[in-house]
Amino acid sequence: MKIKPRLSLIIGGETLSFKFFETLDIVSQTRSQREAAKILGISHAVLNRRILDAEKKLNMNLVKSTGAGSQLTEDGLNLIKQYHQLTKRLDAHEKPVICGGYISAGLVEVLASEYGLDALVYQTEDESALHLYDMGLVDILTLDDPVKAFMRDMDFIPMARDHLVLVSPSDEDIMDLSQLEGKKFVEVTGSAQRLAWNTMDNEEIDYKIVRVLKSPYEALKIVKNSQDLYTFLNNSFINGSDVLKEDTNHILTMVLHNPENEKFKGFIDYVSGRGRKLIQELGFGKF
Repeated sequence: MKIKPRLSLIIGGETLSFKFFETLDIVSQTRSQREAAKILGISHAVLNRRILDAEKKLNMNLVKSTGAGSQLTEDGLNLIKQYHQLTKRLDAHEKPVICGGYISAGLVEVLASEYGLDALVYQTEDESALHLYDMGLVDILTLDDPVKAFMRDMDFIPMARDHLVLVSPSDEDIMDLSQLEGKKFVEVTGSAQRLAWNTMDNEEIDYKIVRVLKSPYEALKIVKNSQDLYTFLNNSFINGSDVLKEDTNHILTMVLHNPENEKFKGFIDYVSGRGRKLIQELGFGKF
């Protein structure tokens, strides 16, 4: 059974149903209230009352009569334009939406393309992705940091194993944690970097976070263009020192908004089965 939403709007505290917007839209297209009433299967009086009631609620004229029939006023055109913009968002959501951390969502985008799943993929930091997931706007959530799935007691699907590498401005050969003493770092929020910070804190390394960013791409660019900044990024993303490899091993996870959705079962089987070879070719480890 296919379910399609119909959109009503609350404007200035007044609720306008989808029937009114449907009416306004058809009047705009036909330039005739009588013709619009026929198309909608209602009387001209009912159609006219819908428009007048809305005009009274909003305290503005929405439709005007001309020698050629009826047309929308500037306010009416602006209103129906905004309505169309919102309904397009609903229509776009008919295509599966995948959203998550930069690393995990990037991985799923490749897997979806290889599998043949036509989806919209958005890469962002984990917190923003979780916010959209909570709003019901995401079909498949991916997380760069597995702790968020554990904290929320989510039924997650493990996808791949990764670890963090140290990225330095001049590709220094740093093999011992003590070499990080006094270094300045760029942090990427919503990533698995907490594992690196926790390790250095436990080892009482004196370091300082001087920049906080949301994107690993921006962090990489800033570090490579600096002379004294460092960061930790995913091994699957960039080459670097494995000085904290064992301490930063983590799993990238995926969460389905509706696990019973038949549309995704084949894709999940692919990720857990045949897709493992591709995952390893992309630089991720086994789990």
